[in-house]
Amino acid sequence: MTAGVKERRARILQFVQQHGYAANEDLAKVLNVTVQTVRRDVNSMAADGIVTRHHGGASAISPTENIAYSDRQILNLKQKEAIGQKAALAIPSGASLFINIGTTTEAFARCLRGHRGLRVITNNIHVAALLAPAPECNLIIAGGTVRLRDGGIVGPAAAAMIEQYRADFGVIGISGIDDDGTLLDFDADEISAAQAIIQNARTVFLLADHTKFKRRPMARVGHISEISAFYTDQPPPPALETILRKAGVVLHVVNDTEFSERKTRKPI
Repeated sequence: MTAGVKERRARILQFVQQHGYAANEDLAKVLNVTVQTVRRDVNSMAADGIVTRHHGGASAISPTENIAYSDRQILNLKQKEAIGQKAALAIPSGASLFINIGTTTEAFARCLRGHRGLRVITNNIHVAALLAPAPECNLIIAGGTVRLRDGGIVGPAAAAMIEQYRADFGVIGISGIDDDGTLLDFDADEISAAQAIIQNARTVFLLADHTKFKRRPMARVGHISEISAFYTDQPPPPALETILRKAGVVLHVVNDTEFSERKTRKPI
């Protein structure tokens, strides 16, 4: 990235942080560049989790606030698909697994539709809909309150139902990862179900794109040392990678053009 591009993107970020939202046309006028140039910058910045892209503009992201589900669906979509595809390769047909709430776990579920004989327990109605066409798939949907904004099923009943099962794999998403390896979420209602999955799965996969390294929700889910393998799209910060290595967690770094891996121990 050239110095000129860096300076322009810094000005875009400053502008949206000051105003909350900015239309591409307004940014183009302020920066004296074309709308197409602004659109390319905004798309790249959104992929890096710096701003939230909207149709015709961009808004600021707070590290302590979640963004709308519709925006999360398109944020880093290719990276999430690559993460989901790589993780799905590690799931054999006939396996039992938990899958929780999140757009990355939904990308993972789409990649499972060719598997046969899966037994899936989920608190995500989107995951259930995605896996309904899978051959011989046995689906169990946790009971509880359906959160219409993102299809999550939350509350004590959902966690209690998950705790009744033991599965080969638990596949979870997360809203943020602190520098010390603490797994964080924005919604306390989701925590009990995620914790139940971690406790009742023989092998736990964490799926999270690089933007989660910058997010700082307040609710604590657990610690990254509790998982078996971490699938992401960029190398984590050095301190976090050290924690993974010491805990014996397998690290998979996947990009959206070809799979690449960096492993801290033998693959699962």
